[in-house]
Amino acid sequence: MKLLLDEIARATARLADAGAASPRADAEELAAAVHGVKRSELHAVPDSAFDARFWEFVARREAGEPLQHITGRAFFRYLELKVGPGVFVPRPETEVMVGWALETLRDMDVRDPLVVDLGTGSAAIALSIALEAPRARVHAVEKDPKAFVHATRNIEELDERGRVRLHLDDFAAALPELNGTVDLVVSNPPYIPMSEWEYVPRDVRDHDPADALWGGGDDGLDAIRVVERTARRLLRPGGYVAVEHSDLQGNGVYWIFAEENGWRDVRNRRDLTNRDRFVTARLAAD
Repeated sequence: MKLLLDEIARATARLADAGAASPRADAEELAAAVHGVKRSELHAVPDSAFDARFWEFVARREAGEPLQHITGRAFFRYLELKVGPGVFVPRPETEVMVGWALETLRDMDVRDPLVVDLGTGSAAIALSIALEAPRARVHAVEKDPKAFVHATRNIEELDERGRVRLHLDDFAAALPELNGTVDLVVSNPPYIPMSEWEYVPRDVRDHDPADALWGGGDDGLDAIRVVERTARRLLRPGGYVAVEHSDLQGNGVYWIFAEENGWRDVRNRRDLTNRDRFVTARLAAD
């Protein structure tokens, strides 16, 4: 029972030559998806069960197609999400922002906190909060119809308690009925400046939706400016916002949440690599 492991070793070398950032992990994940097992179970796949489609998957990854588009799944905190063309693939760094959001919700003296996720994409953030903060009521907003389909499917499959409500809308004008009542707004909006196009990895710029990447404006922060205005409209006094950005934009995002607009306790927060990753702020209680 070594055939599959030998093929994974060969695939790892091919993916490394193609420039994959994590060739061994990619090869194992492709093999697990093809054979319907977990990565930890690959050693138990008998030689007779080897599926030659594995090499089709490897060729697609060599050509630059995102791993998650090939397997149709992405892992985020405790979730296995359905993803594919038309929806942004959730990244591990966003998990840190969700962790902060969950800690903030636990510290609130609120029985059933109300949360809004702006630009939900696959619904990774909304579903994680609903799963890990069981009393939270979550509204997820997505304007792109293709991403909305993915979010709908993930919510239908994973939100067993019905705590997430999905809305097809532009988050600049979404949810006016909730104005002044929300406890927490969280968002991973587009924030890459178009001037940085050549530095974005090929599998990202060629396959993730453009509306989920390019933030608008010379600095890429126009979408975050919209998040700031929407959060200010939705939040109750004393409510919190968290918004993700690139590791080079922390200072710019910090100043978007200006004190004259009612923001307090504005902070840059770092990811697991100790880089600025998201800004949090509190709407003034007065």
